[in-house]
Amino acid sequence: MFKNTRQAKTNTIISEDEILADMEDLFVVGPTKLKEIVKHFVGELQKGLDHEGATVAMLPSFVTNRPTGKETGSYLALDLGGTNFRVCEVYLEGQSSVRLRQKKFTIPEECKNADGVVLFDFLASSVESFLKDSGVVPSEKELELGFTFSFPVNQTALNAGNLLVWTKGFNCGNTEGKDVVEMLNQAFVRKGLKVKVAALVNDTVGTLMSHAYNDPQTLVGVILGTGTNAAYVEKIENIKKWKGATPASGEMIINCEWGAYDEEKAMLPLTQYDNKLDAESQNPGQHIYEKMISGMYLGEICRNVFLDLIEKKCLFNGYLSEELKKQNSFETAFMSRIERDYSADLSDTKIVLQDLLGVPNTTARDRRIVRRIVELVGIRAARLSACCIAGLVTQMKKLDGCTVAIDGSVFEHYPHFGNRIQDALRELLGIFAENITLALGKDGSGIGAGVIAALAN
Repeated sequence: MFKNTRQAKTNTIISEDEILADMEDLFVVGPTKLKEIVKHFVGELQKGLDHEGATVAMLPSFVTNRPTGKETGSYLALDLGGTNFRVCEVYLEGQSSVRLRQKKFTIPEECKNADGVVLFDFLASSVESFLKDSGVVPSEKELELGFTFSFPVNQTALNAGNLLVWTKGFNCGNTEGKDVVEMLNQAFVRKGLKVKVAALVNDTVGTLMSHAYNDPQTLVGVILGTGTNAAYVEKIENIKKWKGATPASGEMIINCEWGAYDEEKAMLPLTQYDNKLDAESQNPGQHIYEKMISGMYLGEICRNVFLDLIEKKCLFNGYLSEELKKQNSFETAFMSRIERDYSADLSDTKIVLQDLLGVPNTTARDRRIVRRIVELVGIRAARLSACCIAGLVTQMKKLDGCTVAIDGSVFEHYPHFGNRIQDALRELLGIFAENITLALGKDGSGIGAGVIAALAN
């Protein structure tokens, strides 16, 4: 890690400035590198549009119409994300107005790694609970719903799609390659519920469609949360691999699955700490881009840096607490808290380190180093996020203006994340960056599933 390896091998104390200079060399991504990434990413998008099996999968969503804002009606929507499962009743009131009633269910850890039947039975039970609480009684005719499924799926119709791979800590048996709609419909049958899935929706597509109901300039939907992904509006003529009929709209929303970008490790500025995280993850060698920018992983990148500095006796006087030994113990939520700490003695950082992570007697120097590492990892994540947003805008030739709807806890809650993306977009797109509006698409994936169910209806 250190430039001055002789120093690192002796007992000479390495200065705070030297440590942070080395960290900045590793984590700061300059404008030239950002532009290289954008160019490479656009090339990867085009490979995915051209043929099956590309690293960035570019999956057709079968959604070919965008909402006008005039759609009305009440629709049931499900949203399976990384941590929670939401069941929603979406009321489209026309005039771009939406009301939402929802119930959130925490997915038990045992469901995430059990046989698929266990997970889908949990989802069906949650729907049953919501319907009972809401007083919604299915009639003789089955209730139709939109199902937002936030994992890579090869969609074969609007209401059918086969699971490609689990991400975000899930690994359910007997599911990969199977139709997730069919598995959920079977769970409804086992529960005796008169409910069936009318539309399968990726959360990015849902976010795009939800925001488009309010703002027709919305052409991109992004998730920056536990995981990351994006969807955007593509001209059907550019989707060379599409073998279906040409839709009247002449366009198709594409689910990029951009979390898999650069699995060859040819372009992204990976450090030893990223490579360690990848090697120790549930899916080594996969979803490299996601592991550099999303909430499930940012804290662990920081922890890997801390472990290295502790081993070299550059942090906490070489003391490694029991808590910090545990994988994923340094949460991304701690990063948010530390970045918000502007007190002279970094008192909140002290609470995180001493009270939550069991590191006794941290010095002001320790806390300054920790805060700067957190900041560097957070800034890098935002700047790398900007690269792929710029890539999509470039691919669509929409530098004259569009709205990018973004949902997810990292974008919504991590301090300065949106501003840092905007700053990087200015470096990448110059004055055209002012034409790109970044908007919070709150609860977009659930509402979007309702909107798509309405359009399907």
